[in-house]
Amino acid sequence: MSAAHAPRKLIVAITGATGVIYGVRLLQALRELPNVQSHLLISEAGVLNLHQELDFNRKDVEALADVVHNVRDVGASIASGSFQSDGMVIAPCSMKTLAAVANGLSDNLITRAADVVLKERRRLVLMVRETPFNLAHLRNMTSVTEMGGIIFPPLPGFYHKPQSIEEMVDHTVGRVLDLFALPHHLTPRWNGLKDS
Repeated sequence: MSAAHAPRKLIVAITGATGVIYGVRLLQALRELPNVQSHLLISEAGVLNLHQELDFNRKDVEALADVVHNVRDVGASIASGSFQSDGMVIAPCSMKTLAAVANGLSDNLITRAADVVLKERRRLVLMVRETPFNLAHLRNMTSVTEMGGIIFPPLPGFYHKPQSIEEMVDHTVGRVLDLFALPHHLTPRWNGLKDS
């Protein structure tokens, strides 16, 4: 396959923070895009939250991805810088995962893949979920930012007057897709303030 026709590849990880809907909706949106290949990782705590928050099981979510990797398989393709991806999104990103990424602790395939994305100077987006933040959280976010990662707490916007949780989630997921220059119609574009 020529480079011009090779699929774009995006790694998506779901960890044990609340907000697994963001990871699921991201996978659904990627599924609708031609020539985009999703590589999925789900931590054990992420599986628990899928069941708790969405009544989904692992297989429900794995079916949305093009390729599924086991988080314990540190020898997987995505553990190497030679695997050419557009980057990675951890949605949601637990504070444990944030801390591991911030300190280079490649103790599973999620954190190893994130480390690879950073070292290869590709885009890493962490949808961190915690509130309020303590000083360790803030320092870890600063550290990841200094390494080139993007801290993206999934905070809803209200200027587009969302009518449902789904619209709020879509707005946030659309903004994440924008970071990778991936097309979508998940949310309206800002056209300036309306005249009063």
